[in-house]
Amino acid sequence: MWLIVLFDLPVTTATQKRRASGFRKDLLADGFTMMQYSVYARHCASKESADVHTKRIENLIPPEGHVSIMRITDKQYSLITNFWGRRTAPTEPAPPQMELF
Repeated sequence: MWLIVLFDLPVTTATQKRRASGFRKDLLADGFTMMQYSVYARHCASKESADVHTKRIENLIPPEGHVSIMRITDKQYSLITNFWGRRTAPTEPAPPQMELF
């Protein structure tokens, strides 16, 4: 499962800019990668892991702005088509599943 965080945070004052920048840095520290400036993604091995990261994000949200968290399956994520200019770029593969016996 993948968590996709999409957000639109105000950046008109110095405080708002600092909060938006801090939110982005916190997402990166939590293992998210930037897809676009306000779109970050992270792979989660289970629903429980996704729940933990969702709760963590909820605690990081600045007091102003709009944040959405979307969950999609590995299959849905693999259907994303990315373009850099006119070139198609491959979608990042899901990390391998770790098995414990």
